[in-house]
Amino acid sequence: MMKILGIESAALVASVAIIDENVTIAEYTTNFKKTHSETLLPMLNEIVKMTGVDLRELSAIAISGGPGSFTGLRIGAASAKGLGLALDLPLIHVPTLDAMALNIYSSDALIVPIMDARRNQVYTGIYKNDHQLGVVRESMAVSIDELLDILREIDRKEKIKNIVFLGDGVPVFREYIDENFEIAHDFAPANLNRQRASNIAMLGMEMFKEGKTMVSDDMRPEYLRKSQAERERNVD
Repeated sequence: MMKILGIESAALVASVAIIDENVTIAEYTTNFKKTHSETLLPMLNEIVKMTGVDLRELSAIAISGGPGSFTGLRIGAASAKGLGLALDLPLIHVPTLDAMALNIYSSDALIVPIMDARRNQVYTGIYKNDHQLGVVRESMAVSIDELLDILREIDRKEKIKNIVFLGDGVPVFREYIDENFEIAHDFAPANLNRQRASNIAMLGMEMFKEGKTMVSDDMRPEYLRKSQAERERNVD
């Protein structure tokens, strides 16, 4: 039975999961202010101890590839690379926002993950997931006003029934969206509004079957924009 390890570290959430083709064997998720370097591998060790899964049984390692926190993505990538090299396993680069969209299933709503990118921007994408995930707009870094304008443009072309926003950008922009956005919308509840490693592993499973893997050395997170240090250096 094929088994995939999923690692999620793109934001405050730290999450690891092991799935096979039929079930989530184990998932360990925290949403607490600890450095991912302190949490990811101990969480994986705990899962291995509790389930008895031998990591040598894995077929591949799926990693949340961004966008997101520069530090979090680098720690996740380094953890995945180390495990990949040690276990001689391929890696799978899973877009963070695509995996977040899997939180909403069998819905006619547009699914819009928003991750707080600071400076009044969000990392976002636009999706449908009635029974299969469909990408309407790929991952992008835009201002909240730009995102709302893009959604209005979509609504003009094809009437939107509803929009579901989720992600850590919701607490930041929820009031602004309610006050400045006229299209019907909702916000995912607490159990569905953050990243999950099982979603990374599930998309990773599909990508693995399509041959979309890479060797450890080729794994590069997708940041979408320059880091603050790079921006400040360019200003100087």
